[in-house]
Amino acid sequence: MKLLPQPVTAKLLATLLTSSLISYSVTALAAKSESIPFNTDQWQFLAKENKVAKHLGKSSLMLTDGVAVLKNIPFTDGIIEYKTALEPKPGFSGVFWRMQDADNFEAFYIRPHQSGKPDANQYTPAYNGIFAWQMYFGEGYSATTEYSFKEWTAVKVVVSGNNAEIYVNNMEKPALFVNLNREQQAGGLALWSFGTQYFADFHVTPMATPPLLKGKPTKPADMPAGTIPSWSVSNAFDSKLFADKIQLSPADKQDLTWKTLAAESPNGTANLAKIQGISKGKDTVFARTTIHADKAGVNKLEFGFSDKVQVYLNDQLWFAGNDLELSRDYRFLGSVGYFDAVYLPLKEGDNELWLAITEENIGGWAVQARFVNSTGISFR
Repeated sequence: MKLLPQPVTAKLLATLLTSSLISYSVTALAAKSESIPFNTDQWQFLAKENKVAKHLGKSSLMLTDGVAVLKNIPFTDGIIEYKTALEPKPGFSGVFWRMQDADNFEAFYIRPHQSGKPDANQYTPAYNGIFAWQMYFGEGYSATTEYSFKEWTAVKVVVSGNNAEIYVNNMEKPALFVNLNREQQAGGLALWSFGTQYFADFHVTPMATPPLLKGKPTKPADMPAGTIPSWSVSNAFDSKLFADKIQLSPADKQDLTWKTLAAESPNGTANLAKIQGISKGKDTVFARTTIHADKAGVNKLEFGFSDKVQVYLNDQLWFAGNDLELSRDYRFLGSVGYFDAVYLPLKEGDNELWLAITEENIGGWAVQARFVNSTGISFR
């Protein structure tokens, strides 16, 4: 089962977000907590089904496969609180904040069917309609959390600058301390469900950089030597154009345009969705760099990607791989890591490394690469 369906992006949100949600000055905010009932016109809904109903003793919002967007309260920093009723079956219950438009926001959600497991919940940024849980996993992005069922689960998100503390039931100890990935910018708020979920007791307290209670921001470690620190990323095109293409020609390259994208510390992953989203017939980009070698020799390149890759050195195809979710076995999530390697014959001087990266599924569009032996090589 896919962990996050693509329809939560533009199709569900585009009609709900307006410029009033993002043209807001954070300095105008007062630290005033507001309780927002679900039976008021402060909410807009786009869902398979939504209604206000009594559930587990509370007036609540029943939301099926959709979003509830809060109108006219743009949010940068502060506290978001709500309760959600969980059941031990596949489904998702979450909140979006700092929404710039239908495709760009911060997100946290619960995976109730993963109770007690390392991926019981998830923080992820969304860029250009693409969630990135295949890139952002493990410590700082998800946490082992035990859930109770058939009762209300309290969630509190404290957002402060580039960080957030996320509490689930235990209000003394955060389940997650997050280094937020997107820029600090005022935007909208929304609740989200996949399957039928119930929400109650929604409160928002806009504040200017509230104090973090438990977590301490840390500077990411430096990338190891040999890691490619940035890429030139092309415009998107149809993967069919280069399927099984052994040799790149000048004609293959003539219509490409390029933007620079930095890799993220410490693992050197580049989130390709920061450049652009995907659409029909535009699901693939080239990520390229120039490697300068002081002398000729074979060097091992380790790399990770999502979802498919073709690796070219000096226009010659050397590797093709598929890391789609479930492609390795029924438990493989398509997570990005240094799982693959190829031995490349670098010539003395400049070498062109081009990776064609295809995004077919949800969960992240990414590339990372590092040379095992960094002696005598540099990147341009």
